[in-house]
Amino acid sequence: MNLHRKGRAALVLALVAVVGMAFRVSWNALRDIAGAVGADDTAAMLYPFVVDGLMALALIATLVLADRDRTFALRVLGAYTVASLVLNYVHGLVPELHGRTVDWGRLADWDPANWALVLLATSLPVGSIYFGSDLVAKVLHHRPAPIPAVSTNAEESTETTMKRSTADLPVSTPAPITSNPVALPRPVAVGFLKSTLPAKPLPSIAPAPAPAAPIERRAVAAESTRPRRATGRVPAVAKSTRPKRTPDQLLAEARKATADWPDAKVTGEGIRRALRTSPANARALRDTILAERAAASAKVA
Repeated sequence: MNLHRKGRAALVLALVAVVGMAFRVSWNALRDIAGAVGADDTAAMLYPFVVDGLMALALIATLVLADRDRTFALRVLGAYTVASLVLNYVHGLVPELHGRTVDWGRLADWDPANWALVLLATSLPVGSIYFGSDLVAKVLHHRPAPIPAVSTNAEESTETTMKRSTADLPVSTPAPITSNPVALPRPVAVGFLKSTLPAKPLPSIAPAPAPAAPIERRAVAAESTRPRRATGRVPAVAKSTRPKRTPDQLLAEARKATADWPDAKVTGEGIRRALRTSPANARALRDTILAERAAASAKVA
C-alpha cells in the first residue's frame, strides 16, 4: 500500500515538473506575441498565465468533474492547447518577434491570416475570464458520488478463499418421504381347472365415435353487475288508461283552457302543460288559436 502511494506521488511530481518546464518554454513566445498585439511590459509578462494558466485550471477541473462537466473541461483544455500551439508556431516563423522589431498588430504578411492571428491573441484573455469562471463554479458546485461504506474486513484480500473439510461442512438432512398407499383390489378365488371364460358372449365393441368438431371461439361481452333495464313490448297494464283524444277534442279543450289567456301567454309550452299533449300538437293548437283570435279582431275592426 505504501509503495502504491509513493508511485502516485512520484507520478504527480513528474507531471508538475513537465508542466512547469513546458510553461517556461512557452513563456517567451506568448510574451512576445502579447507585445506584438499592443500589450505593455506588465501585460506581456502576465499574458502566458492567461493562456497556459487556464490550461492547468482546465486539467484540474477534468480530474474533479464528471459526465458532461468533464467533457466541457476537456473541450476548454483542448481549445486553449491548440491556441497556444498556434501562437508558438507563429513565434517560430516570424524572427522579428524575437527582437520585438515587428510592427504592432502585424503577425503575418497575408492580411486574412494576420487578422485571424490578432483576433486569436486578443480574444484569449476574455475567454480565460469566461471559461475560468465557469470551470471554478462547476468545481465548487460539484457533489462527488457517495463512497460505499468499508466493511470491517476490508483489509483482508477478497480473492482468498477457504476450503473446509468434508467433516466441517453441515450435513443436509433429507426431507422425509411421505408414502401414498394405494388400496389394491382383493383377489378373487378361482376354481381349480375351471374355465374362467364368461358363459355369455361379450357385446361387440362399438367403433370409436368421430372426433367432434372444434368449438369456434367467439367474443362474448363481459357480464355487467348492474341490473339490466326491461326491454321489449310494454304490457297493457303499464300503459296509460287515458283514451287518445282526437284533434277536434284537443282544439275544444285548448279553446276552453286559453279562453282567459292573453295572446302573449298563448304558447306551445303553456298549452302542452295545460292539456298534457305532445309538443307537436301543442304548437298546432297554438297556431290555430292565435289565427282565430286574429280573425276575430279583424272582424271587429
